[in-house]
Amino acid sequence: VNFSHGELVAFGAITAWYLNVSAGIHLLWAALITIVLAAIFGWVQDRGFWRPLRNRGTGLITMMIISVGVLLFLRFFYLFVFGGERQQYRQFVIQSSMVIGPFRWAQRDLWIMGISAVLMIAVSLVLLRTRAGKAVRAVSDNPALAASSGIYVDRVVTNVWVVGTALAGLAGILFGLIQAVDYLMGVRVLLLIFAAVILGGLGTAWGAMLGGIVVGILVEVSTLVIPSEMKYAGALAIMVIILLIRPQGLLGRRERVG
Repeated sequence: VNFSHGELVAFGAITAWYLNVSAGIHLLWAALITIVLAAIFGWVQDRGFWRPLRNRGTGLITMMIISVGVLLFLRFFYLFVFGGERQQYRQFVIQSSMVIGPFRWAQRDLWIMGISAVLMIAVSLVLLRTRAGKAVRAVSDNPALAASSGIYVDRVVTNVWVVGTALAGLAGILFGLIQAVDYLMGVRVLLLIFAAVILGGLGTAWGAMLGGIVVGILVEVSTLVIPSEMKYAGALAIMVIILLIRPQGLLGRRERVG
């Protein structure tokens, strides 16, 4: 559980904004550079302090608290270097709408949905079909047993940090296209990230994907009946109701505790 994951999303948006606006690089190239920088940032985090903490036998609760400290540091660092104002990218912000059936779409929205769908399918195939994906699932399920089976656990964890941070950076870029860029992006999505993971079922990547789709749709559709300022609260309330009916989440499994 990484409470600073939302700030990794903000890292992608803010870095792409600087490359696009300050450096004058087209957003498409800025996005590619940002994904690489985000992957490097993930590697630095893991090798810099998460791996040493794991090697020292630091407990999960302690590491969760440390991740809160990382969250606060990154958030106020973004405020210091970026400022408190919302900013826009130079490209793909103002677009004409397309009417498809009863819906009106901007072209960027269709591209964002397409990219997201391709990435979810790609991640699923990697986890299911590749040796690296099977190693990730093995380490997630039982690190000690995975290590005894010949899997280099630290390398797998580092790879997950690299790929996960790269995906978070891309998510920040896409999120910035929809809602502009500011230093509080991370905190706005953090609760929704946890809601998606919990709703889908802890410990299952496919549950997180399904939970993300459900929470995202509920957040946007709920504005038809409640004020837009309350849409996040509405999604969290529906999550609580679903969990009262199915505590293990949508794709989670019942487990005996104790």
